[in-house]
Amino acid sequence: MGSGDQIVCVIDGQGGGIGSAIIKKLKERFGERIQVIALGTNAIATAQMLKAKANKGASGPNAIVQTVKKADFIIGPIGIIMPHAMMGELTPAMAEAISFARAKKILLPLTQENIELVGTGSLPLPQLIDELLDQYLFFL
Repeated sequence: MGSGDQIVCVIDGQGGGIGSAIIKKLKERFGERIQVIALGTNAIATAQMLKAKANKGASGPNAIVQTVKKADFIIGPIGIIMPHAMMGELTPAMAEAISFARAKKILLPLTQENIELVGTGSLPLPQLIDELLDQYLFFL
């Protein structure tokens, strides 16, 4: 596998804090062996994820709908597959494109929506990201 063969899209909204934390850990662990694309539901989220050293970034519904088609992995909070999540920033078209993308979706059980996920622990974000990397991206 050559440099940057695997495309990992990290999707976040609002302030981009979750996506930034994910990207920092991805880059610490994998460096440039993967290409990380920051996809923000808004420009602020994208800017924060780019500061975390994503290779590329784009904002908004059309950017997300088009870019997830090329991804090998999609990572983000579970809200990225829920229409109108993230205080309405996640459009139905975005949720549908993410859900139908061929990429493996690795979702963190974090949500501001009126949803409880049964069978998931209440680990803090840094531990959830470590678990994500150890269990789902260990082979990269």
